[in-house]
Amino acid sequence: MKLCGKNVLNGEVVTLTVAEGRIAGLQPGGDGSAPGGPDVWLAPGFFDIQVNGYAGGDFNGGMWIDKAQAAEAFPNIIDKLAVAGTALFCPTVITASKEAIIERLKAVVAWLDSDARAARAVPGLHLEGPYIASEDGPRGAHPLEDARDPDWDEFCRFQEAAAGRLRLCTLAPEREGALAFIEKLVEAGIVAAIGHTGARPEVIRDAARAGASLSTHLGNGAHQLLPRHPNYIWEQLAQDALTASIIADGHHLPASVVKVIARVKGPERLILVSDAVALGGLAPGLYAEGRYEVLESGRVNLAGTPYLAGAGHLLDTCVPNALRSTDLTLAEVVGCVSAIPARLLGLQTRKGALQTGYDADLTLFRLPEEGPLEIVATVCGGEITYQA
Repeated sequence: MKLCGKNVLNGEVVTLTVAEGRIAGLQPGGDGSAPGGPDVWLAPGFFDIQVNGYAGGDFNGGMWIDKAQAAEAFPNIIDKLAVAGTALFCPTVITASKEAIIERLKAVVAWLDSDARAARAVPGLHLEGPYIASEDGPRGAHPLEDARDPDWDEFCRFQEAAAGRLRLCTLAPEREGALAFIEKLVEAGIVAAIGHTGARPEVIRDAARAGASLSTHLGNGAHQLLPRHPNYIWEQLAQDALTASIIADGHHLPASVVKVIARVKGPERLILVSDAVALGGLAPGLYAEGRYEVLESGRVNLAGTPYLAGAGHLLDTCVPNALRSTDLTLAEVVGCVSAIPARLLGLQTRKGALQTGYDADLTLFRLPEEGPLEIVATVCGGEITYQA
């Protein structure tokens, strides 16, 4: 298979050859018979490390949608992600009881084991919680009754249910035993992320020293009001050991905040995520017995309030938003959804770059002056998963 487009790194038109699921070569110039074209950007496949669900599929057992639909619509998630240019993603399971988390992880693993396309698209799973702050604000939409202190034996049960696929765990470092837990995660080769936290700045520093390497959706899952300084957002910005993931969907963070975070962290320590939920991509209206509302804009709210209840947009929205609101170049922003997440999960020797020998995970798109990207094609493991 051949694909043609402008290399996102330098703007030069190239023809990329795919063989046996990998990039077999890049040649200068176009190929009129290949998908793409000289007006299309050719990029490493977009990689979203935080997807709770989408388009009616819910990795959290029906938290945001009718439970009967939750797992049946898993294939729909991957289809809709591909339409938005996302080639790779981490299904994300959030705070719940021990039994519920195990059930949800097993459901995701059963899907991956039965669907080769899904298995290619999922390099690992993300456990967001249950070891997060109990207080309002930092806890976000996670259920209060299930927020708890880290328990390594319990986590090992989760990893067993996930068939060893858990690659990322988000927790609040102020919970009792969290620093030792972070050290164990790192020893086990699992990324330890700080999120849904109300920690004192010195605890953030201790967590970074213990091996935490990511701030999960920095600026969200936080108190509405904070001291001017010090506070846990400033401290995470200041910690060079922490890469920051952010939701640049136009609803979760103001453009000015996205710009500041991008300037502080730079393109080498920034990841764009969708944090999409099952209601994302569905028709406007009320859901879950009227608890949630999808607005015409795609925003997901607690019904009758101005408060977000989750994310409804994907990386095809986040990428151009970040480009338009920061000083980053297109190549740098694309790196934030390809090379940087691949590096975070230790996959940088085979994913996240347009290089011979790398996995053929690719996103081809046009960049309009306004609105989301126009996705031309998405490729995962050498297979076209979407083509306009």
